[in-house]
Amino acid sequence: MGTYVYGIADAEHPGLPEGIDGIGNPASKVRVISGGGLAALACDAPDDLRPKRRDLLAHQHVLSEAGAAGTVLPMRFGSVAEDDEAVAATLAEHADHYRERLGALRDRVEYNVKVQHDEDAVLQLVVAQNAALRAQVESNRRAGGGSHEDKLRVGELAARAVQAQESADADMVREALAPVADAVCDAPQSTGWICNLSFLVDRATPAALADAVEELRQAHPHLVFLVNGPLPPYSFVDPDLAATTGR
Repeated sequence: MGTYVYGIADAEHPGLPEGIDGIGNPASKVRVISGGGLAALACDAPDDLRPKRRDLLAHQHVLSEAGAAGTVLPMRFGSVAEDDEAVAATLAEHADHYRERLGALRDRVEYNVKVQHDEDAVLQLVVAQNAALRAQVESNRRAGGGSHEDKLRVGELAARAVQAQESADADMVREALAPVADAVCDAPQSTGWICNLSFLVDRATPAALADAVEELRQAHPHLVFLVNGPLPPYSFVDPDLAATTGR
C-alpha cells in the first residue's frame, strides 16, 4: 500500500491537522509521523492513486489546514514512501536539509501569476509601434484590402511583431513584480500564456504583489492577468528534496 506524504513541518508545529480526511475513497485519515525533530503529514496511499480532482483537492486541503497554523514544506501530489518507518528514517536522514528549507519558507506563501495578450489590443499596439507593419496595413486599406500576397505580408509582419511583444512583455512583467517578492521562478509553461510565474511572498503582506499586478494591468491594457493564491509554496521546494520522500 505505501505511505502517502503531504508535507513536512517542525515537530513543534502548533496545528498539524491529524485525523482529518485525506485522499482516497473512502478517505484515509491523516496521521503524523515523527523523526529527526520533524513531523510528516501522511496517510495510507491508495493502491489506485491517480491525480483525480477529489484527491488533488484533498491534498491541497490538508496542506492548507496545516499551513494556516504554521510553516509546512509541501510535497507535490503523489509523494509515496514504502511505509511509515521509511518516512521516519527519511526525516532523520535529511533533517538538516528539511529544517533549512522550512526556515527559508517560514511565513511565506506562493502566488501564481499567468499573463496573456488581449488579441485585439495587442494587434492595435504592434501596428501603432511598427512602421513597416503600419505602412503595409495602410497600403492594403487603400487598395481595398490588397492582394493575397499583400495580406500574407501583413500576417507575417503582425505575427513577428506580436511574438516580439510577447517576449518583451514577459520580461517586463517579471522585472516589475520581482521586487515585491522574496523569490520568483518560472512555472510550467502552457499554451496561450506569454508567461507563467510563481512568486514567494510574505504571508502577512500579500497586498504588495496584488497592487503591483493592478498597476501593470492599468498601465498595459493589452495584458490579461490571472492571479492564483495564496498557495503552499510548492514551486520553492527543492525537487531533489521532495524526491527523497518517494519510492
